[in-house]
Amino acid sequence: MAFSSPHITATAVEATSFMDLSRKHHVTGVPKTIVNDSIEILGALPEQQFVETALQPAG
Repeated sequence: MAFSSPHITATAVEATSFMDLSRKHHVTGVPKTIVNDSIEILGALPEQQFVETALQPAG
């Protein structure tokens, strides 16, 4: 999604190189995507499912 819009930014982090960050976000598997510190997506999903999950209202 970050490639599709200038309003979206993305950062990739190597979990084993940043253990404090991995612990903070409870990384137990990869890939793990965190959206606005409120939505967490663990694992690889089909694109449509990923987009639908990432765009959910935070709850």
